[in-house]
Amino acid sequence: MIYEIVILAMIAAFLGLRLYSVLGRRAEHEEEPIPHRFDGGDGANAPKPALPAGQQTQRPQRELGGVPPATERGIREIAAADRRFDLLPFIDGAKSAYQMILEAFWRGDKDELAQLCDADVYQSFAAAIDAREAAGETLDNRLIRIEETAIHSATLDGRTARIAVRFVADVATVTRDKDGHVIAGSLDDAIESRDIWTFSRDVTAAGPDWILDETDEG
Repeated sequence: MIYEIVILAMIAAFLGLRLYSVLGRRAEHEEEPIPHRFDGGDGANAPKPALPAGQQTQRPQRELGGVPPATERGIREIAAADRRFDLLPFIDGAKSAYQMILEAFWRGDKDELAQLCDADVYQSFAAAIDAREAAGETLDNRLIRIEETAIHSATLDGRTARIAVRFVADVATVTRDKDGHVIAGSLDDAIESRDIWTFSRDVTAAGPDWILDETDEG
């Protein structure tokens, strides 16, 4: 009887060690940190711009829903080329970038815009800021809420990943003259803004930063 108990105990111990070896390795893999900056968690680090290494490329594929085949194919190609890419954190980071860039433009912060946008987009923003300042006008705009954030398109062109995101947001807009008087808009009445912003990144780059490289109305 004692002999049988010892045998059963040895078998149980062996099975326990096998179970731990499988689940333990899986847990260690799944909990691997994701050091990205287009990260949806912290607005200050989001895009300078963080898209939240070692991600499995299947993860973004499992999270797609209602995405056109061409866009889904683009996302899969990006995920295959950049193992750090993760779709849901990207979307969170894009929302943070959207707010950061709008607010930097509204207050005329060219230094921050230069970090978040490519040269062409930056020049467009800078020209608008210069024209506003020349007219002695300031913006007192507020982003009330982002109603919708959706992937519009995704492509991988050589080493460059480009993802277009559609934003639907409520924005309160006010323009003031040099004396601070309101000459247009109202903070009491938000208007709906529809934009399609395209973010890009060199998938072979050491850093995880995405930048805004195109803006359009959505």
